Amino acid sequence: MPDMKLFDDPSGEPIFSSRKVFSNFLLLVLCSQFAFSVLAMKGALLPQMLELWQISKTQFGMLMSIYGVVHNVFYLCLAWAQDRFSPRILIPGNMILGGVTTFFLGTTTDFATLCFLFVMLSLWCEGAFWPAVLSAVRKSTSDANQGKVFGLLEGGRGGIELLQNVLSVGLYTALGYSLLGLELAFMVNAAIMIVLGIAAWFILPKETLLKSGSNTKMANREVAAGMSTMLRLPEVWLAGVVGFTVYMAYTSMPFFLTYLKDLHALPVIAISIFGIISTSGGRIGMALPAGFIASRFLGGATGGMRLGLLLVAVFCVGMTLLPAGDGYTWLAMATMMILALLIFFMRALYFAPFGEMGLPQRFSGSVIAIAAFLIYLPSSFAYLLWGWLLDNFEGAAGYHFMFGGLALVAVFGVAVAHLLQRRISLGASNNIAEKVRLMDEALGLQGEEKTLSDLIDAQGNNN
Repeated sequence: MPDMKLFDDPSGEPIFSSRKVFSNFLLLVLCSQFAFSVLAMKGALLPQMLELWQISKTQFGMLMSIYGVVHNVFYLCLAWAQDRFSPRILIPGNMILGGVTTFFLGTTTDFATLCFLFVMLSLWCEGAFWPAVLSAVRKSTSDANQGKVFGLLEGGRGGIELLQNVLSVGLYTALGYSLLGLELAFMVNAAIMIVLGIAAWFILPKETLLKSGSNTKMANREVAAGMSTMLRLPEVWLAGVVGFTVYMAYTSMPFFLTYLKDLHALPVIAISIFGIISTSGGRIGMALPAGFIASRFLGGATGGMRLGLLLVAVFCVGMTLLPAGDGYTWLAMATMMILALLIFFMRALYFAPFGEMGLPQRFSGSVIAIAAFLIYLPSSFAYLLWGWLLDNFEGAAGYHFMFGGLALVAVFGVAVAHLLQRRISLGASNNIAEKVRLMDEALGLQGEEKTLSDLIDAQGNNN
């Protein structure tokens, strides 16, 4: 099949080498968003979800922290599996089991049961699943297009999230603001997850990119050696820390909604509409062009995150100085909307540096799994931290603590991003290529590096 220049960059290099690769990417986008149906709903319907489950903000923070701790443990424990097994092994079954779990989340108010369901949801929809998706996206295009392909992933997920939240809010409104609408939304999302899991089994590639091929013993040695080599690279850890600071900012976003409810007394429907515009709208409006903007004007993904974090620090300081009350509602909404846009701009970029620094595709999965542990580490404590602050420091004080803390984290992220940008510009890719060559030589591995695009195209030709 001839090259297909979908979403070309100015140089004319195609992001996706063929229609088959592009179709595979679209399936990954669908799976990656519907797997997180519950997390999407909290961005527009958090007050209603608290009512449905009959829990406090602190209890919600506990649920999210349980979810975060579980997936961080499994990111580490299953990191080796990302390069050892194909996407067909790691993605479909988890989608189906995640769908079953999501179905039952709208049917209980027992907090212990909710804790169990969040453990299961994190196991299926994070664990081995999410790093496998990220790894497959990273492998879908060249190193030069990493920011763009992750921007398309995040922007595409934003479009799907918009549909999810419109459906959820629509059901809630159509049924007379009844929580039954929320329960039905859980069930619909669950059914779609199961269908996507079945489709993924038939479509995703069944081979790995390892040079050792079907030799099990040698494949295990290759994966272990690759992980050891990659995880000794300073750039890997610097990129993880930058992503950590971005995700720390992201964890505050559900509480933008409670800010409007607690300090400005907006109606719940108005708050939900703001949530949809700031989350889904932010992802579509900022994530889609993020990679193109960062590549053209900011020196790549790391430069984009450096500027984004600097602006987050500035606007968070602004939020700490903003008085509460009806006279400042629109200014508060505008400021938080800008923060949301900045956060989604950066979310589209925080996995791109792992490709831009030149990590070989066959070892990208395990590195991304370890990096995901570090990047998503705030999910194990930040939601609980924000919930505790807001429940124990009532009124504006709790929100001032939250925004002030975010400003400090963002400043730290700016410093780390600057150091990472400098190392990448000084030739990190050449250093990594030499380390991989020496590793292959020691293991007796030969041949050219395989790419996921080649596997997908070959599978399509065989079919």
